Amino acid sequence: MNTSVSKEKTKSPAVEEGILIFIFADMCFFALIFISYLMERNANSELYISSQTELNQTLGAVNTLILLLSSWFVVLAVRAIKKNAHQISAVFIALAFTCGGLFIVNKIIEYSAKVKDGITLLSNDFFMFYYIITGIHMAHVVGGMIILLVLFMNTKKGKYSANNFSGLESGGVYWHMVDLLWVFIFPLIYFLGA
Repeated sequence: MNTSVSKEKTKSPAVEEGILIFIFADMCFFALIFISYLMERNANSELYISSQTELNQTLGAVNTLILLLSSWFVVLAVRAIKKNAHQISAVFIALAFTCGGLFIVNKIIEYSAKVKDGITLLSNDFFMFYYIITGIHMAHVVGGMIILLVLFMNTKKGKYSANNFSGLESGGVYWHMVDLLWVFIFPLIYFLGA
């Protein structure tokens, strides 16, 4: 009796499971920080609202646009690799990396201006949260830039293709999480109640 079992080609997931678990845990961590911030803000809203006026909303908005643009570049990089356009994909990854660098430069400018004005982590509860939340986020940007650098080198070496792009997409999903966090941080810290 000859039974032939047809082998179905199993498609590997576009995003690796481990990165999704890490992102979920990271989002839960930030959710706890956001809840703590909102509880403290609710207890002393006048201090938080008056302290908010010391922030540079323009730099915050520019950083939002920079990170949204960087996410778009990552999407374009993945689209390009799905067409086996390695060089184009590498260019888009490099542009996303550059956006991350611009974000960090803007945050350093913003932090420097605050410190020059005598506003530090110890100034009050609002600024404690401001420095902690934006500082942890900036550490995520640095981590994301390291990932983008690895993705860039792997793309240049031809490690990704239309049939094998899960590493690129997984790194891209992490970068999107970093951008999404800022989309929550920006209005929460810079505008809420102002």
